[in-house]
Amino acid sequence: MAAHPLPDGSNQRIAYYNGEFLPENEVRIPFRDHGFLYGDGVFDMTRTFGGAIFKLEEHVTRLRNSLKAVKIDPGLTDAEIIDISEEVFRRNAHFLDETKDYWLAQRISRGLSKIGDEGWDQEGATMIVECIPLPLGTRAAYYRDGIDLVVSPIRRTAPDALTPRAKTLNYLNLKYANMAVQSDQPNPLAILLDHHGNLAEGLGANLFLVKDGECFTPREQFVLPGVSRQTVIDLALGLGIEVIEKDLDFHDAYTADEIFVTSTSMCIAPVRSFSSSVVGSEVPGPITERITQAYIDFVDFDWRAQYLGYLD
Repeated sequence: MAAHPLPDGSNQRIAYYNGEFLPENEVRIPFRDHGFLYGDGVFDMTRTFGGAIFKLEEHVTRLRNSLKAVKIDPGLTDAEIIDISEEVFRRNAHFLDETKDYWLAQRISRGLSKIGDEGWDQEGATMIVECIPLPLGTRAAYYRDGIDLVVSPIRRTAPDALTPRAKTLNYLNLKYANMAVQSDQPNPLAILLDHHGNLAEGLGANLFLVKDGECFTPREQFVLPGVSRQTVIDLALGLGIEVIEKDLDFHDAYTADEIFVTSTSMCIAPVRSFSSSVVGSEVPGPITERITQAYIDFVDFDWRAQYLGYLD
């Protein structure tokens, strides 16, 4: 896709919407779009590190798998989606400095539910690509104090109802689980159980336990296979740390030496408590610290220091 010059004096982020690059406030989605009506669509999002996009191809591959799972055809190849995403980032990169980074998101719905006389001429899927500033300030304390995990009474949607391995626009299960958590901790993160009662995942976050120098994480069948999750698995193995996928329960969490979560935006965030039970003797624990430093080295950017800078 050919690059287009930035408008002079541009002071608003630009998004891609169905073939056009528009200021965000000019994007207008018809109210009969299936994404709005039914949550009928998928999305994916990577992030930038110091203004460099992270593993865009891997995220677009996961997006394609989600599209296949829900049988939506965006009419674009993976290479075209990558080109569009890079162009959207290029048009918004001038807003960044060393204290800021973006989520870079692709959102695709099935398109319009037409009656026939609305005057809308759209055919096929709806696609938006956008840049969103990462919430670095609101999460900075995670890297100083650790996260408080609280088990939600809401179970993760079972694979035989709606696969958690596709990243769909319908996030209500995870959102509702977060809303259901009542806690006196300032920023609790809800962890859902799968339909067997094993630990699953949080809102956009995969879970890892550390015991006796080994890492354990829930089986992929019951969680979204995060790109950051796989990155951590690869880094840990490179450090000689064994990683085991298995069913994990409350006992595993209560007796863990360390717990951490992974996500696109947080990368690796240490956990200080699990359902009010203190985890380990220090935050982060030694294994979490080793993998965190490996992640920082891998992306050649100290994202933890960037987060902590917001506490100054």
